[in-house]
Amino acid sequence: MVPDISTGSRTYGLLAYLYGPGRRDEHEDPHIVASWQPGLAPDPGRDPAATLKQLTDRLDLPVLALSAGRRPQRHVWHCPVRTAPGDRLLTDTEWGEVARRIVHATGIAEHGDDQACRWIAVRHAPDHIHIVATLKRQDGRSPRRHQDAVRAQAECRRIEADFGLQRLNSGDRTAAKRPTSAERSKAERTGRTEPPRETLRDAVRQALAGAATEDEFFARLTAAGLRVEQRIAPSGDTLGYKVALPGDRNRAGQPIWFPGSKLAPDLSLPKIRQRLTDNPLDPEDGPRPRPARARRDAVTPAVRATTVLDQDDGTAVAQLVGTGELLDALAQTAPAATRTELRAAARAFERATRSHVRAARADQRALRSAARGVLRAGDALGRGEDGGTTAMLLSTLVLVTLAAARWHSAHHHAQQAAAARQAAHHLRTAYQTTATLPLKAMRNDGQRLPEPVRQQHTATVGDALPEYADQLRGGPGWDALLATLDQAQAAGHDPTALLKRVVGQRELDTADNITDVLIWRIRHTTGLSAAPKPGTRPAPTRTRATKPDETPAHTTLAPTEQRRTRR
Repeated sequence: MVPDISTGSRTYGLLAYLYGPGRRDEHEDPHIVASWQPGLAPDPGRDPAATLKQLTDRLDLPVLALSAGRRPQRHVWHCPVRTAPGDRLLTDTEWGEVARRIVHATGIAEHGDDQACRWIAVRHAPDHIHIVATLKRQDGRSPRRHQDAVRAQAECRRIEADFGLQRLNSGDRTAAKRPTSAERSKAERTGRTEPPRETLRDAVRQALAGAATEDEFFARLTAAGLRVEQRIAPSGDTLGYKVALPGDRNRAGQPIWFPGSKLAPDLSLPKIRQRLTDNPLDPEDGPRPRPARARRDAVTPAVRATTVLDQDDGTAVAQLVGTGELLDALAQTAPAATRTELRAAARAFERATRSHVRAARADQRALRSAARGVLRAGDALGRGEDGGTTAMLLSTLVLVTLAAARWHSAHHHAQQAAAARQAAHHLRTAYQTTATLPLKAMRNDGQRLPEPVRQQHTATVGDALPEYADQLRGGPGWDALLATLDQAQAAGHDPTALLKRVVGQRELDTADNITDVLIWRIRHTTGLSAAPKPGTRPAPTRTRATKPDETPAHTTLAPTEQRRTRR
């Protein structure tokens, strides 16, 4: 159940909307389900003799009774309350109870107070009501509604429990401000897919990802096509900034500006400066890296972030922020096939980067530098080595986001944990799309291996990972794992020691697909190509074959040498 409190200045205008047909004729049977006193509020929806003007006058009476100087400029309190999708439909009586509990909890009209504000609750759809109140009590005083939005949310959590509705996650006031109903309505009228506030928040986050300096951050905002205005002190120092979308104007034709702090708590200029100074990056970049190289380089700090989140050593918050920047960088450079999912993952994880746990001044430069490298490398093609290394990184980031969800759950951050899990869901979808071709090539290589070689690697897996062996052999990635082990051995690595090493990097029980995780860990650890061409294998490190009688029992041979000795 979601309340959304706002204030306005026109009682009649709001009532005309609530009792009207709606913008798409979606309003059905508008009528009052509860009011400050039964029988005193005329209901134009059910009483043919009642008018909107009469209802407006009744609600506004305590305000109009005051002298002009004492009347609040924004005297209309508006709180839509909506049930979650899938919830049962409440009756009018139940919605009336919901309204009375919310006006009591918010201080608009406490139970038993006959001098409280006047209010009504209008239902014009099956799944929600609109509570309207005027912000002067009948004794002329103002209501005590400090933190009314927080108290409304808390009461909705109790109502959900009492009414058997879906239990939504409690907030902690670190979330970004949601678009108002007016902003959403304007976006619909102008044909935008979302309100400008959300578009601007994403754009500012993306401009900050991997930025080395404040000047670079502002340059990126301008390059993204935003209107940018800095607030400059007489000394010449920048005190703040605000952004606007081109073409987004108010009735007077002026741009609608949003300061960074109004987009999200961590996008104010002081918070941005703190991030840039605590984890400085070198603005002097070397040669531009290839997309595949940049993504492969990003795997190592992502693995470390997973470890830090699991150990919870006090620097987890810094790793969350750095991971958010890396996701923003990937979203900007993703190929078309995965761009939508990666942008959704970055937007979801943004909520998981903020909580009331104070961030230690930990070094997150590795993640920020990885984000910078990904952006400098530019757009990936999504195939070949680019696709393989992207799949390698996405497989790791799924584990990072799941570790973030566990960390937040342990600290009772319900909204952040849910956001991290949502990001993991989008990353899984992007991974499955990206990994299809490189894993198919590996499976083909594995199926072409001679049976003795397959048996050798099967025995290796059984010896190194006895608890996972049966599960791995029955999985779709088994042949790809055998091919990866064979290529690693041909490159001079001991498969048994290698398997034990990559398993030791982190537990596997939370992985969606253990085989895939092992494949990408092995390829990252050994430097193997993330997208091998079918039928190709690394050259063996030995320069000559060893005769059978010269081979010590403990020596591990490359597969090509074993085949020679069998001859």
